[in-house]
Amino acid sequence: MKFSKLSNDVLGCAIEVHRTLGPGLLESTYQQCLARELHLSHIAFKSEQPLPVEYKGIQLDCGYRIDILVENEIILELKAVESLKGIHEAQLLTYMKLSGIKQGFLLNFNVNMMKDGIKSFVL
Repeated sequence: MKFSKLSNDVLGCAIEVHRTLGPGLLESTYQQCLARELHLSHIAFKSEQPLPVEYKGIQLDCGYRIDILVENEIILELKAVESLKGIHEAQLLTYMKLSGIKQGFLLNFNVNMMKDGIKSFVL
């Protein structure tokens, strides 16, 4: 699959965080470090972006939060788990559907090689 320059830059940031820290830390640690890496790379992002649910004409805050939203184009859902499950993919796809964002990455930092923890999704 061919990625855009932005996608490649974002994945490069994730790989750098993993290269520096390795596996075994909390998801929140990877999230903060990835935010720092994106900032250092001059990539615009929002952390813990609220994601309301529209229901019958109103927007409801149901507690959903996008881990990292990059330039209003890419959703990053971060994990630090033994293995990715279908529920993790469903979570990212739901966020993509609710937000209208067409591209997302599921990033699992609890792997030996970061390339093995990256799953790409396009709607």
